[in-house]
Order: sequence, then C-alpha cells, then structure tokens
Amino acid sequence: MPHSGVPSEEAVIEAIATVHDPEIPVNIYELGLIYAIDLHDDGRVKVEMTLTAPNCPSAQELPIQVREAIEKVNDVTSAEVNVVWDPPWDMSRMSDEARLALNMF
Repeated sequence: MPHSGVPSEEAVIEAIATVHDPEIPVNIYELGLIYAIDLHDDGRVKVEMTLTAPNCPSAQELPIQVREAIEKVNDVTSAEVNVVWDPPWDMSRMSDEARLALNMF
C-alpha cells in the first residue's frame, strides 16, 4: 500500500500486541515493555522497549519480532526498535489485563 502519511498509533500498538514473550502468556505491550512509540510524517516508527530482565532468553528475538510486526502496518516505511534499560522494568508497568491473566493482583 502506498505511503499516505503518519502511521496510526492504534495500528502500531495492535501490531506490537501480537508479539508475546515466550515465557509469559501476555503480549509485550500489556506487560509494559514498550516505553515510547514515535511516529514520523515520512512513515518511520521508532520504538523504545525494554525486557523483563537483562538476561532475558528472548533478548535477541523480541526486538526483531516487534520491528517486523510494525513494518506490516499501513503507512509504515521503516521501523527501528531500541532496547533500553533505564528505567528498569518492574511489575507496576503491567496493565490490569496482564495482571489478571497472570493472577498478580
């Protein structure tokens, strides 16, 4: 589909939500692993994300899966995913849905 402007933030979030940490049955968006989504007029999307721990076994593949999911969204011309460690992730970043799914209330 031709590029027609800024990608939809909702569509980008929906794409990110298709990615799951293989050890946790909740998508990474609901886990609170996405810190920032920057949408640009030329269709570029930049994402800052973290992982539950620096030694996460999925540290290599999750950012790639996020990038590939975002690149499928209409109007996205490219996606860049950067892993950051500050601030460190903690359980308070999880959505209510994630807490419910993991019985963490």
